Amino acid sequence: MRNFCQRLGALRRTIHTTCRMTTTFETLNFDNLVLRSLPVDSEVENYTRQVSGACFSKVNPTKVENPRLVIFSEPAMQLLDLDEKEMARPEAAQYMSGNRLLSGSETASHCYCGHQFGTFAGQLGDGAAIYLGEVVNKEGERWEMQLKGAGLTPYSRHADGRKVLRSSIREFLCSEAMHHLGIPTTRAGTCVTSDTNVIRDVFYDGNVIQEKASIILRIAPTFLRFGSFEIFKPTDSVTGRKGPSTGRNDILVKLLDYVIKTFYPEIKPQDDQEQRYCSFFREVVLRTARLVAQWQCVGFCHGVLNTDNMSIVGLTLDYGPFGFMDSFNPQHICNSSDEGGRYTYENQPNVCKWNLEKFAEALKEVLPMTTSQRLLPLFDYEFSRVYMEEMRKKLGFFKHFATDNEIVESFLHAMESTGADFTNCFRCLGTLSLPGCVSHEQSVRDTLQKLLDQCMTLDEMKKEYSPTMDPRQLAMVMSMMQSNPQLAEMLGVKRGFAQVQQEMQLMSKSKELEKMSSEDKRVTDREVWFGWLVKYVDRLKKEMEDVEDLEELNGRRVSVMKSSNPRFILRNYIAQNAISAAERGDYTELHKLMRVLENPYSDVVSIDGVDKTALSAASEDSTPAADRRGCGSDGVGDEQTTTSTKDFHYDKKPPQWSKQLKVT
Repeated sequence: MRNFCQRLGALRRTIHTTCRMTTTFETLNFDNLVLRSLPVDSEVENYTRQVSGACFSKVNPTKVENPRLVIFSEPAMQLLDLDEKEMARPEAAQYMSGNRLLSGSETASHCYCGHQFGTFAGQLGDGAAIYLGEVVNKEGERWEMQLKGAGLTPYSRHADGRKVLRSSIREFLCSEAMHHLGIPTTRAGTCVTSDTNVIRDVFYDGNVIQEKASIILRIAPTFLRFGSFEIFKPTDSVTGRKGPSTGRNDILVKLLDYVIKTFYPEIKPQDDQEQRYCSFFREVVLRTARLVAQWQCVGFCHGVLNTDNMSIVGLTLDYGPFGFMDSFNPQHICNSSDEGGRYTYENQPNVCKWNLEKFAEALKEVLPMTTSQRLLPLFDYEFSRVYMEEMRKKLGFFKHFATDNEIVESFLHAMESTGADFTNCFRCLGTLSLPGCVSHEQSVRDTLQKLLDQCMTLDEMKKEYSPTMDPRQLAMVMSMMQSNPQLAEMLGVKRGFAQVQQEMQLMSKSKELEKMSSEDKRVTDREVWFGWLVKYVDRLKKEMEDVEDLEELNGRRVSVMKSSNPRFILRNYIAQNAISAAERGDYTELHKLMRVLENPYSDVVSIDGVDKTALSAASEDSTPAADRRGCGSDGVGDEQTTTSTKDFHYDKKPPQWSKQLKVT
């Protein structure tokens, strides 16, 4: 009897496993809850318009010529129960381009508004993205599928609803890279390109080029955002714009109830509606704070933190002109079109909190501002808590001390003053053994040298801190700012006094560097890092109190540090290297890079079946974009005419030529 039961159990497991592997494109389990729950536009014609009284508009993808699969993410597609074998079918490119519709899919685009660069822009919406539906997988998880770049929608405004290969690859890679870094994000399932040409003005300077229309499959629990709730906004006192569904509190309540029931099931139905909405707003504040804290800890800069790019469930959303910092600079701007510097690395937490204030305003008809405003200070608390929690892991601290913030700040200051690489400096600290360990003294010397290797040269620092204004021009602007600040802003001084102050700081730093020799720089860098290591070792001694086995503690510490400090991030020039090859029809580097990004914390990564413990250099055949001016909107541009790849690395500080890459 026991043998029979064992055989029956094995048979059931086999059947269950077989069933799990038989999901195809044609048998995806669609359940398009959002379209049943929220109002859909009654107009079925696809033309640009203001959409009133609806959250979605029905629209079909526009077909492309000869679609072909560039790359797919196996882990992301498994969320939909689709395996590698299914992705190898020739129909994959047809479905993932929108040329062929999936059975059970209902295609639509979402209506939302947004504050862009601090100003209310009115109706925006999915101008290039099309909802395919929601798949409930065999684990009972609900995943929304969305094609980005699938053609015109009612929200396309003056655009063509298309994306190009460079921007599609960047979003695909970063979506998956962020996931494997452990940061909440929308996912990317596939990237498809085609023979359909689109026209792009890369740097908005009148020099247009033809590029291939490309589409990515995005996957997330939902793509609803803060801006989804701004469609009810009354006329803005500054811009005169308003949401298309002003006064429709019935739809606002419907939208809130849908989001809470579907994505915040821990908030139970209550008789007191205001209390329920209060709990919801509180959770959004906390999730947003945690998210941006994680960004800061890996040096990720979003680039366009408008309210329409802020996820309602705390995900990193909409990858455009993003960038990971190379050398640490709190004023780092990843988006070269952010002339006002609104979205600097340092300012990201403040901007996210500001966006939450705008979200609170969007809810004020059902949640009084007096209530939501009391919850906003939670953002600062939660951000600081998560940020320090992550930083302690990155520095190898198990114990908590009030002075830990000082050691973090001094580490950041040391990186800034020496022009050191943010990602690699953190990784270097894993080399240092605890005081008392056999290898401690040698490890201090090794760590010091590794940190020094991450510093900029004097010439690199001079270029980094080169002022953008001539001294005479700066003096004129300062005078104008004092006498007529409105005129200065009209003439393009976007940030007013803040911009002038930054220029003065650059000028001061530039003068300081001009007086310095290369040897002076090396000596100063050594002094800075040696001084910081002394403080760091003193703090590590506190970890050793009441510990008997130092070697065991050190092993645990190094293990935590290695799993908290990535070795590989998606640096702009590494992405550009893969993009340039892909635009020539060679996807080898793209697939190789994807494998690396799936293992960001690993010392050993298997590429092409070969274990690489160094991954220090790419193929000599890999050539970053050098045969054209660049990439522009939502992409990377390089204005060089020739580029050497002799210094191309996955895990080293970037070569100097990479500084010329622009993301707009």
